[in-house]
Amino acid sequence: MSLDNKTALEFVQVLHEALPYLQRFQGKTVVIKYGGNAMVDEQLKADFARDIVLLKTVGINPVVVHGGGPQIGSLLEKLNIKSEFVDGLRVTTSETMDVVEMVLGGLVNKEIVSLINQAGGKAYGITGKDAHCIKARKLKVTRDNPGLQKSEIIDIGHVGEVETIEREFIERMSQGNYIPVIAPIGVGHDGASYNINADLVAGKMAEVLEAEKLILLTNIAGLQDKDGKVLTGLSTTQVDDLIADGTIYGGMLPKIQCALDAVHSGVTSAHIIDGRVSHATLLEIFSDRGVGTLITNGLEV
Repeated sequence: MSLDNKTALEFVQVLHEALPYLQRFQGKTVVIKYGGNAMVDEQLKADFARDIVLLKTVGINPVVVHGGGPQIGSLLEKLNIKSEFVDGLRVTTSETMDVVEMVLGGLVNKEIVSLINQAGGKAYGITGKDAHCIKARKLKVTRDNPGLQKSEIIDIGHVGEVETIEREFIERMSQGNYIPVIAPIGVGHDGASYNINADLVAGKMAEVLEAEKLILLTNIAGLQDKDGKVLTGLSTTQVDDLIADGTIYGGMLPKIQCALDAVHSGVTSAHIIDGRVSHATLLEIFSDRGVGTLITNGLEV
């Protein structure tokens, strides 16, 4: 079926708009945190997989770090294991950690790999434990206690933070034409497994790989002002001001801080985008308007 003149013109305009971005980002690394609605809606899952394959095909090196909180919660419920949270972090006992590894390293990781491979890519799924790719240390959560002279330390079990990432291991996969798909499970010096927030792993991964972009898929349209307008094209200084005046607060703070840390550490730009939008990753990278919030160090990108 042939295209009518209007459709053909629109198609050409899209390609022309994408051309400078294709040229600029060829050979660059893009770290994408995959989570939220994009992981549970069947059409969005298929779209995401095709987007990742397209990035690799045009010479960009995507690295996918995925979450899986809802899937973990669902299986814990079926096993009659109660989910507890402290400051938004899942309390992870040894029993819970077994479930986390089963879901993240098995079910979720392998599904993403399968979807990318079905779309024509060559995905390679790992956890941070493989080749000790992600070294972790136990995360300490502290709270001020008015009755004590010092802060109270709360033990939340096998929850960790990134200590180091084995850069060469990930780069070898990318250079070998594979697409790394990484579950955010780290290994401690004692061999213990640690559940790590996927945003934090993606941010540190972007820093270590000296990525061009860090993209965080979310269930919101992006960073919004007090009137609900999506803010984009922000410098790190402007974001700091928005935190100071209370525009950014609550649950968005950790995600924003992750983006800021990445940009401060040399990642050219961080993007918080709406994973509920079909092909959000491509729209953010290759179009002028994008579909979320862009944060940079204030230099031209």
